[in-house]
Amino acid sequence: MTNLRIIFLGTPEFSVPPLEYLLKSEYQVIAVYTQPDKPTGRGRMLEQSPVKKVALKHGVEVFQPLKLRHPDEMDRLANLKPDLILVAAFGQILPRSVLDIPRFGCLNIHPSLLPRFRGATPIPSAILSGDKETGVTIMLMEAGMDTGPVITQIIVGIEPDDTAESLTGRLSKASVRLLGEALPLWFDGSLKSQPQDNSKATYTKPISKEDGLVNWQLSAEEISRRVRAFHPWPGCYTFWQDKSLKLLEAIPLFEERTRTPGRVIALTAGQPAAVGVETGNGVLGLLRVQLEGKRALTAAEFLPGQRNFVGSVLGGKG
Repeated sequence: MTNLRIIFLGTPEFSVPPLEYLLKSEYQVIAVYTQPDKPTGRGRMLEQSPVKKVALKHGVEVFQPLKLRHPDEMDRLANLKPDLILVAAFGQILPRSVLDIPRFGCLNIHPSLLPRFRGATPIPSAILSGDKETGVTIMLMEAGMDTGPVITQIIVGIEPDDTAESLTGRLSKASVRLLGEALPLWFDGSLKSQPQDNSKATYTKPISKEDGLVNWQLSAEEISRRVRAFHPWPGCYTFWQDKSLKLLEAIPLFEERTRTPGRVIALTAGQPAAVGVETGNGVLGLLRVQLEGKRALTAAEFLPGQRNFVGSVLGGKG
């Protein structure tokens, strides 16, 4: 079925490849909905979302309602007469009145293997949990949070060095492949949805800037997962001499009983890191760091200019 009218709802970089796929397809993208422009940087200049930039480049009409639930917004969307609404990390919950508008329903691209990791942070949650694989689910939306029946899924492995950023990129590309396979079958009625097993459901938690503060009582393995899961945002950080020290790359080196979690130790030659930090269980090797107000450096580059670093104890500001 060609010339079907699709409205796309999305905001971050994850949403861009699916939108670009639709724009190159035989389907007609009649409008794009995305979050309002946000002030960013020191100048607080308004920044367009990645999805908005792509839509404007292709001449697609863009809407940025503060609340899609507003009656005027719902009327406007209904008047566009979409055959399908496709959602990919839009950032707002769709009310029932919107879900009922398109004849082929509202489909959501969710970056996990539902019912695992329902909610807004499935990608960092998969890394934090130490999972070896995750994936992408296309589901038929209903009123609940990611509770709708599953249409199709694809599995994506999690590499040992994956960050939230790198994993997001691979999952987004996987979603394009999944869309290409699923949409024609959904439109011709040959692809059926299957209800989720709610007994296996898990839910993600919101992530805040404060979550990035390192607790050195955790194990080296746990902290390394947090470094990867929170890259690029909110990032993992600790404090040294009352200055913030970002941990950009770190690896668990070996397990042993340590005396002072947070204490910086020199490592012997042959170790993959030049310096380590004692944790609640094992030693965390620092590969790349960034001191407040300075540029990012490898640990080997950082050490010569900070001679008091080894032997110090990292921790909360104070």
